[in-house]
Amino acid sequence: MTIPQGPANCPRGLEYLTLIDQLLVHQKVELLEAFVGFETNNKYTIKNSVGQKVYYAVEDNDCCTRNCCGPMRPFDMKIMDNFTNEVIHLHRPLACDSCWCPCWLQSMEVSAPPGTVIGSIEQEWSICKPNYVIKDAIGDVVLRIKGPCCTFSICGDVEFHVYSKEGETKVGKITKQWSGLAREAFTDSDYFGISFPIDLDVKIKAVLLGACFLIDFMFFEKGDNRSNQRTQLL
Repeated sequence: MTIPQGPANCPRGLEYLTLIDQLLVHQKVELLEAFVGFETNNKYTIKNSVGQKVYYAVEDNDCCTRNCCGPMRPFDMKIMDNFTNEVIHLHRPLACDSCWCPCWLQSMEVSAPPGTVIGSIEQEWSICKPNYVIKDAIGDVVLRIKGPCCTFSICGDVEFHVYSKEGETKVGKITKQWSGLAREAFTDSDYFGISFPIDLDVKIKAVLLGACFLIDFMFFEKGDNRSNQRTQLL
């Protein structure tokens, strides 16, 4: 895609997001992981609804962290445009993934351009379902994400619904799409769809993209050669 003209306050590289209300995220199949179970850096292609490549994302951390911490690993992720310019940077610190530890839950910081924070995703403590809040650059809640009680995908999609900040009006969703029995069983290469209002602030669209990656690692990344898809009590 060529770079469209964005609004005056649009961070450079996010101009693509002003024109769309949907993104498709495809994780690249890593043969080394599939055959020997050795965890490699995740790589993703991000496309629009008609299949045009918009961005490319690459996880950045070390071999020891990936293979010792598994799906819970901290990481930085670079999201680049078609000209290999880094336009979005994601940072996920090491944190807890248990309903019994409500004071140190998952989060991710989103910067665009790198070094300029535009928002964050923060997990909220909940017993029954995975819940998150989307915050803007100054820490105000803008949107909420509510997941299902069971995130185990059995020949069907798993949906995380996006709501207004009050949690009453549904405005979009992040969908883990069923990618076939063989792919689901033997790899952690996932397909996601993200939908949002076309007039949503372009910075918040970028934060929702970050939320997709956090959800992927928490619920659909494999650990110790076993699927991390499971019923979550968070």
